[in-house]
Order: sequence, then structure tokens, then C-alpha cells
Amino acid sequence: MKNETFTRAGTRLAERREKREAEAWDNLMDDLNPEETPERGQYRIKDLIRQAFSLKSDTADYDVITSRLDSGGRVSGMNLSILFFAILIASIGLNTNSTAVIIGAMLISPLMGTIQLMGLGIATVNAQKFKKAIVGFLFQVITAILTSTLYFLISPVKEATSEILGRTAPSVFDILIATFGGLAGIIALTRKDSTSNVIPGVAIATALMPPLCTCGFSIAGGHWAMLGGAFLLFIINTMFIMVATVTILMILRMPESANATPELRHRLQGGLIRNAIIVLIITILLTALAVWQNDGFTSSKILEMSTLIYE
Repeated sequence: MKNETFTRAGTRLAERREKREAEAWDNLMDDLNPEETPERGQYRIKDLIRQAFSLKSDTADYDVITSRLDSGGRVSGMNLSILFFAILIASIGLNTNSTAVIIGAMLISPLMGTIQLMGLGIATVNAQKFKKAIVGFLFQVITAILTSTLYFLISPVKEATSEILGRTAPSVFDILIATFGGLAGIIALTRKDSTSNVIPGVAIATALMPPLCTCGFSIAGGHWAMLGGAFLLFIINTMFIMVATVTILMILRMPESANATPELRHRLQGGLIRNAIIVLIITILLTALAVWQNDGFTSSKILEMSTLIYE
């Protein structure tokens, strides 16, 4: 009899505990997504974590996402004018060693939008969109290099500042920055509410414009080794922002174009993976070389090494 009483008491205690836990999880789930009604058996840690990090709960419509990326990657009119002024601002900032001016140039540069549009073309297996985006991107890159080269040819300041030298020694850390920045940027663009401070932060972190302007400085001064380092940094940022963009758009299951075929999918996505691996290997080898030569890896040592090379 006593054992039965203890059993019934234990059962009631367990039921009350389960009820309190269910109510607590219910409140948390409502805070995370008030539009969804939790189903029975959903109150588990893995479900809460999955819901908290879900990218699909507040995703904008596919047409809205496509429109945003198309607008950001347009190479004409306002975007091209802004690019031209951003090049000049970044070049002046590098020339005068002004971090604030360089940050301003990165904030207004439209290069990120073109890279994301290329990513959209790859993710949706849209060869026409990808080709159009890459042509526009190459035009932007050539414009940036020519404009910055012309500026540094007529500039009276010919010395390589620390801001310039800091863009000539890429490492694996730049790959991580570009990847995480690209992930944050495309996630922000695919939300229903795209008004946030994420995009400006990504533009500053990934730094697309300064390496291109450093290429212009290198060409103007005949510093060919410096040119290689700066252009590699730009390639790293471009490649891994694109990889991040394609990854998120595929996770969100962006619909493929009507002309998509398995062969085209393999060519576009396989080419991106192959090129990313090549850039990754080159960067790892250069980073290992820098560590081996300097018995450690710090930004001050890289800057000191670059100064000795280019002076």
C-alpha cells in the first residue's frame, strides 16, 4: 500500500514537472516565433536551438530577394558614379594614411552587390545572370584599378603608407573574415526587414575597395610584388563572399532558373568550389611561409617585413 502511494505521488510530481517545463518552453518558442503554434513534443533543446537559428522563419519572398540582389549588382547610373567616387576617396585615404577616410570609401562602395549577384546566378543555375554580373564586375574592377593608378601617378605623395602596406600581405584570417562577413551580409539581405546595420559592417570588415586601390598604387610606382599581394587579397575577399552567398541561397532553396541543367549546375557550382580551393591553398602556403620566416604571425611583423621589401 505504501509503495503504491509513493508511486502515485511520484507520478503526480512528474506530471506537474512536465507541465511546468512545457509552459516554459512554450513561452520561449512564442518569443522566438510568435506566428507559429508549437506542436506536442516540440519542447526539446534541439528543437529550440533549431528554431533559434532558423534562417527560414523570417525569409523574404524569393522575388524580393532577387530584386534586391539585381538592384545591388546593377553596374550603371548611380552605382557606377558611386563606385568612381569611392575609388577616389579610398585612394586619398590610403595616400594620407587615414583610416576614417578608407572606412568611408568602403561604406559607399557598390562592389559587394555585384559579387552577391554573381552568387545568385550560381545558386539559381542562371548562366545568363552570372555572365551579366561577372562582366559588370570586371568592368568595375578595371575602372577601379585605372582610376586609382591615375590618381597615384599625379599624387605628390609617393611613399607607401602603413594602410597601403597592410593590404599587401593576405593570410588565412582574411579568408575567415570574408566568409563570415559574406554570410552575415547575405543573411541580412534575405530577411523580410532588410533595414539593419549589418551591410555597412560587412562592407568595412571585408574591405573590397582598398586592395584594388593598392593595386593602382603598385602599378603607378612599379611595385610588382606589392601588386600581387594586394590583388590576391581582393581575390580572397571576392571568392569567399561569393561562396558564402551561394551557400546561404542554396540553404534557403532559391528556385533554379528554367534553363537549369545538371551539366550547367556542375559547371557553375563546381567551378566555384574548384577556384575557392585553389585560392585557399595558395593563401595557406603564403601564411605558412610568413609564419616560418617570422617565427610567428602578427600584423606588426607582416608590416615590418613589407616595409623592408618595398623601401
